[in-house]
Amino acid sequence: MSKWDEQLDLLIRARTPIIWIRSKEEERVENLLQNSSKRLAPRRLATWDYINGLENILNSNSHGAKQPMAVLEWLKKLEPNPPTILLLKDFHHFCEDPGILRMLKNLSLQLRSKPHSIIISSGVGNPSNDLEEDLTILDLPLPKEKEIKILLSNISEASNSKLKEEDLEELTKACTGLSESRIRKVAARALAQRGQISKHDLVEVLEEKRQSIARSEVLEYCKTNESTDDVGGLEILKEWLKKRKQAFSEEAKDFGLPLPKGVLLVGPQGTGKSLVAKAIANSWSMPLLRLDVGRLFAGLVGASEARTRETIQRAEAMAPCILWIDEIDKAFGGDGRSDGGTSQRVLANILTWMSEKTSPVFLVATANGIDKLPAELLRKGRFDEIFMLELPSRSERHSILKLHLQKRRPGLEITLEAAVDRSEGFSGAELEQSVIEAMYFAFAEKRELLESDLILATSQLVPLSKTAREQLESLKEWASSGRARAASPKLF
Repeated sequence: MSKWDEQLDLLIRARTPIIWIRSKEEERVENLLQNSSKRLAPRRLATWDYINGLENILNSNSHGAKQPMAVLEWLKKLEPNPPTILLLKDFHHFCEDPGILRMLKNLSLQLRSKPHSIIISSGVGNPSNDLEEDLTILDLPLPKEKEIKILLSNISEASNSKLKEEDLEELTKACTGLSESRIRKVAARALAQRGQISKHDLVEVLEEKRQSIARSEVLEYCKTNESTDDVGGLEILKEWLKKRKQAFSEEAKDFGLPLPKGVLLVGPQGTGKSLVAKAIANSWSMPLLRLDVGRLFAGLVGASEARTRETIQRAEAMAPCILWIDEIDKAFGGDGRSDGGTSQRVLANILTWMSEKTSPVFLVATANGIDKLPAELLRKGRFDEIFMLELPSRSERHSILKLHLQKRRPGLEITLEAAVDRSEGFSGAELEQSVIEAMYFAFAEKRELLESDLILATSQLVPLSKTAREQLESLKEWASSGRARAASPKLF
């Protein structure tokens, strides 16, 4: 029995009148409650929904169909024996009705002296503020590895195709992060195609994960081909990341090392912050989940916080993984009063999770500026380290130009010294654009790329270091005061 089951049983035994379970897995919630009622016999489980009414109770079929008040009246008049757990499906839709709200508040008082419990199953939204003191909220987590293993074993045995232990372990780990219903869908497709489930279904599992993330609206499953070799310069940051990667191993755990929390990358646009996030995921062989913070801010009151909790739950279920928050300064750098405090509440949820998380989710946040970043985000303990990615030094510019030339014109050998000298103050993105522009010059004249093309391209481009000089100087001054660590040996 899981800790969640124990907590549910305890709440029911303690005569908690109303329990609000937040989960979209309705069938799983019902199965868990059925098991709980067996453990807590002679309690029985009754279910109600708007179409079918009251079910699982003798002579009560269809009672209260399309009449939510009727089922509450039924529970109010119900004798203490046998004790009953009443599961109300989609009942959050009715909780804004004044009459339903008043009846729930009345029942919350009456049920403290009766052994009955109301369970409201809801996949979206939060309970009304008026019910705050009358109910207990339970978040149903996605299935743990042990639950997934039992589920896959049962499915394989039912289809007369018992899985090998090593294949079962591999599939179990792959299915981590999927809901029970999605795991069943993958198994059903495997049975329809081959009549059995096996390790060959790993591709289907990964695709189901991508689909699961895609449907979340907030998280994006990013494919990455970049590695740290594709990042020019930033040697100090690369070495730091190399050491952090080792901390995810069992040896590190046995040594007593905590799991790495994450890193904040601060620097001007085009200095490779997003590239580093992708390179970390590829080099560490972990999925990269990009969090679109803008989509967290839904229109309904409380919906943003609910989405935040769901997003964190999904990320933890996909662990080990990289969670990437791009341009975090734009998401949380505004005035919290302008949106009714929603951004501040969302940020508070994220900060609490960052401080308390024990799952192998490595957070990579990027920011172009620090003037709008809230102080609590920069406090020690939120991130393992804050790195400043400044404009590349001369040797780094040479490395970046060479890298992009090899990527686009493999085998081409040209002198880069003059182009490097003329590109002082260029960001990595601007150096890449210079190479592309030089290739346009050469291609237009139907010839190979020459050093003169690079010199011309760099001389025509006006870098950000000139158009936003004051902003960059302010950022460098902030970092040099000891608040951030240099990503390159050249800095400070």
